[in-house]
Amino acid sequence: MPVISRALPIWCALMTQVGRIIETHDCVAEGAAYLADIEPRFAHALELTGPLPLRLRKDGFAALLDAIVSQQVSVAAADAIWGRLKTAGLTGPRKIMWASDEDLRACGMSRQKIRYARELASSGIRFPSLRDAPTAEVIETLIEVPGIGRWTAEIYAMFSLGRADVFAPGDLALQEAARILFEMEERPSEKALRVQSEDWSPWRGVAARLLWAYYRVAKQREGIR
Repeated sequence: MPVISRALPIWCALMTQVGRIIETHDCVAEGAAYLADIEPRFAHALELTGPLPLRLRKDGFAALLDAIVSQQVSVAAADAIWGRLKTAGLTGPRKIMWASDEDLRACGMSRQKIRYARELASSGIRFPSLRDAPTAEVIETLIEVPGIGRWTAEIYAMFSLGRADVFAPGDLALQEAARILFEMEERPSEKALRVQSEDWSPWRGVAARLLWAYYRVAKQREGIR
């Protein structure tokens, strides 16, 4: 297993008013070391995966639009659609509102996702204000927008806001990785995995990164963009 030092910058472990915030690879390594200490199966997974990725993204409209694009399609398909949207300059709220349905369909957007993108563009969400909001408030604000479910909101909180204790149990790759790692007969339900993940607090966001990395090793394909 890779040697992960517990003597990491102390600010990674300090609590802010919104909980721990992941900003560097050291923070991820601290969470991974904690998880390996409390759960031998996580220690085993880390032996296979090596150091975990940071997976931080910018926040704001484009990050959520990207998450909408990724819903219910493969990683490769999502990459292709997002690439075409970027090439066409259609990743901002005004551009989405001004674009025709034909323009968006040409990029690979379905009729339903076009509606969701327009709903997000007209939502009036003040994205900078979410940076200091409690995670529960962030998720409740986002899921008010049609097309943004709890999975999308949790992914945004985890990757765009760096929340260390957010998990996305509705993610099929996480469910499958947990099934394999914990030797379950069946893939756990979203509810069951949410309950199980409570044992991994306050580093559930790192547990998600570890399970995605383990999924890549076990299944030889990516489970998250």
